[in-house]
Amino acid sequence: MGPTKIQQLGALLAAAVVFVAVGNSVVVAAARDGPGKNYDLDHTLETVMSILNCKSESLIPSYICSVIGKSRWGWASDDPSNFTLDPPPPPPPAAATARRRPLKSTDLQKYVDELPQMPKIQGYGSWQGFPVPIKLTIGMYHKTWQFHRDMQPTPVFVYGQSLQSATFPGPTIVARQNVPLFVQWENHLPDAHILPWDPKVDTAVPNKTGVPTVVHLHGGAHPPESDGSAFAWFTADFREKGPAWTQSTYWYPNVQAPGNLWYHDHALGLTRVSLLAGLLAAYIIEKPELETRMNLPCGAHDLHLVIADRTFYTNGSISIDRQWNPEYFGEVITVNGKAWPFVNVQRRRYRLRILNASNARYFNVTLSNGNLTLPFHVIGTDGTYLSKPVTVSNLVLSTAEIFDVIVDFSLLPPTTGWIEMLNSAPYPFPGGNPTDPQVDGKVMKFVIKALNGTLNNNMPDNSKVPEHGVPYASVTALPPPTTTRIITLFEHFINGTNTTHHLDINKLGLRDPPTEKPKSGTTELWQVINLTGDNHPLHLHLATFQAVKMQELNDSQTFKTCMDDKNNTVTCKLEQHLIGREILVPEHEKTWKNVVKLPPMAVTWVVVAFRLAETNQPYPFDATTYPGYVYHCHILDHEDNAMIRPLIMTCPHSRPNFYEWQPTFHAQFADNDLFYDFNATGAKDIVVVHIPGGVSMADNSVHIMFSYSGNGEDSRLGGGAAVEDELSAAASPGMARWEAT
Repeated sequence: MGPTKIQQLGALLAAAVVFVAVGNSVVVAAARDGPGKNYDLDHTLETVMSILNCKSESLIPSYICSVIGKSRWGWASDDPSNFTLDPPPPPPPAAATARRRPLKSTDLQKYVDELPQMPKIQGYGSWQGFPVPIKLTIGMYHKTWQFHRDMQPTPVFVYGQSLQSATFPGPTIVARQNVPLFVQWENHLPDAHILPWDPKVDTAVPNKTGVPTVVHLHGGAHPPESDGSAFAWFTADFREKGPAWTQSTYWYPNVQAPGNLWYHDHALGLTRVSLLAGLLAAYIIEKPELETRMNLPCGAHDLHLVIADRTFYTNGSISIDRQWNPEYFGEVITVNGKAWPFVNVQRRRYRLRILNASNARYFNVTLSNGNLTLPFHVIGTDGTYLSKPVTVSNLVLSTAEIFDVIVDFSLLPPTTGWIEMLNSAPYPFPGGNPTDPQVDGKVMKFVIKALNGTLNNNMPDNSKVPEHGVPYASVTALPPPTTTRIITLFEHFINGTNTTHHLDINKLGLRDPPTEKPKSGTTELWQVINLTGDNHPLHLHLATFQAVKMQELNDSQTFKTCMDDKNNTVTCKLEQHLIGREILVPEHEKTWKNVVKLPPMAVTWVVVAFRLAETNQPYPFDATTYPGYVYHCHILDHEDNAMIRPLIMTCPHSRPNFYEWQPTFHAQFADNDLFYDFNATGAKDIVVVHIPGGVSMADNSVHIMFSYSGNGEDSRLGGGAAVEDELSAAASPGMARWEAT
């Protein structure tokens, strides 16, 4: 008998011992107390079976569970590749799950906590009146957060520039278009995760201790090295690094269209628990010359609303099962880290940037007080602005989706002092459980509040809903697609049950060889077939995209059965099934986005731009380098369990000389030295620019002296011998063309 078989036998014997111990304790107690005492033997048997299925982490060691329930094949597997021991998962949080009591959401009074606004970090500096790049340092910290007045503080993982300033959600980064930002991400997390995770799911596991993390700027156009690959994780103080880790400082060029993005953790297999713990925050790319003309509400009248559902224990900690489940739904709706908050508003227009940062829950939100509703004037989405505003009565937000809207509270009658944001989206969406109108059917409350004695604060509202948006929102703004791809979403069940085993794309996972290899700078048409019962939010890294057509499958079950068996749209005669009802793409979603909703049992045609939509230009960086990008479903539980694929960019027929695009600003320091990142063909040299007094911008150029030091070192800190050249650069904003003179 081999050692793995001995391990399995040992696990079974251990489970049998537990069975006997539990059973005997009940029998002895029953004999002592007599037949009148009911010891709930049925419940005891359920407990034992739970132990045998590794659902009771406090009674059976996790390493035994990893043998019993090895991989996705379960106990009865004869697959020899499964007879290996999983690394032990981190220990559970201090209080064992078995000793915790779930918090009843009905015990929390609504609208007692005021909506906070997250701190903002300016992602650029200023030099002689011009915005210039800077370098930020942002860390991940372990602290507690007060989600509700009547709750115990909750242990969380959060972003911030220090432990004291870190918040849930993290600070909002406000970047300037075409002004690069460099961020050094630091991991200050403890040796073990505060939430349990399933070792049977492919997960980043360090050799020693630590919580693997890596940051992804969701919606950003940046090189692969700065994308936050699931394999580029690192633990505290960079003690351990994933196989794709290359650098501690990420470069965000901010060259895409202005709009709303967000950043969050992206470590392999831990996305769902690390975002649940709090590693998420908003990111804005602003373009003042555009937005000033639009005359949008600003300042105190420009509110971020980051919505996320959670379930808690009475001790304040976040509740999630160790065993992977296809969707996580929380009973408590939080906005900006507060459970069912309120916000005081005036009778005027407000800009609301609404982000759904939940793991799996969709929201269908309205503004109502039971007697009347207020409309949303949608001006943008999660990618950029619309071609013109669209007025709607409700918004359906998938996970990771953003809508940028204007709401006019002056439309409320004088006798009306409040209005609620309500939610009616079933979970899972669209055919799941209905919301409870008194629990997850409520989101937050807007209270008309007098400020300085007047509802208008003696200040006229000069903002407006703009008549026009941006000219590049339409798919016709870019060249027509040159390639068509068929992408199919599958859900796999445990044999003979309705229990989801995992989900995937084209029956492949993240570690399978890449099949999607677009040419950088091109446009493609993706025909995405959703063969599951749920709506899925499709997210592609790097690219922007938009749905142009959606159509239900006719006789979908026949087609699904064939695809489950053959996975071939020709053999399964896709065209014969494309005669179902057409689903209209909502007008307020017709722009370049970074999330598109895919209805169930339907085909969605998605135009994907692997180029900059605003300027119709290729990326000003090399998108073909290691480790590439990914695309996936943004229901985090699906993403973690195989509904994610690699996306590898390839070279176009004529690629730019990247030396022409570099160097770009790196950081500005008090001594007026400007740092640049000279990044071409893999070189990583820091260039120190010594600014002479009285720099002239005559004839639209700047002449400055460059001092290079190799290997990414700063020459002021003892780098190699300096070599000086004089370079010339166009002074116009954006990614300038540099050439030696």
